[in-house]
Amino acid sequence: MPLSAPVTLADPLTGPTRYHTVDSPVGELLLTSDGVAITGLYMGIGHRHFAGIGADWISDGAPFDAAKAQLAAYFGNELREFDLPLAPRGTPFQREVWQALTTIPWGHTTTYGQLAHQLGRTAAASRAVGTANGRNPVSIIIPCHRVIGASGALVGYGGGLPAKRHLLTLEGSTLV
Repeated sequence: MPLSAPVTLADPLTGPTRYHTVDSPVGELLLTSDGVAITGLYMGIGHRHFAGIGADWISDGAPFDAAKAQLAAYFGNELREFDLPLAPRGTPFQREVWQALTTIPWGHTTTYGQLAHQLGRTAAASRAVGTANGRNPVSIIIPCHRVIGASGALVGYGGGLPAKRHLLTLEGSTLV
């Protein structure tokens, strides 16, 4: 089911980062927020692109009530489209890639090359797209797990390939 309209990625606000952890079928998820929008969803504190909880961060579950409810519904196979304010931090190119990821429908996959083409770039940009995809700070909600290798094989995922396989299976994607 495609999104009715692409999710808009807002610019992160300045101020203290708030964080909260939730359990999921793919392990502990660490959520971060600027107090208004989700700025990160990492598969555990050991996620390869997570630098660690900052000394000035505030442990606060309140900004995450909607995210927690939607994640529970997603993992319960009751939600196909997230409706949350998002404000991931990244370069303009990364944010362009992450925006494009939000258009990949539930149950579908695409390749790095196809995503590069969708962005109006040549196949040579697929490596840069892959790098930006791998640096997606809001996993699951910005569905970087829906991008696979050109051969159809599962390749690269910050949360690990077993988690990627779990998410794609949950969504009913056909896997190689």
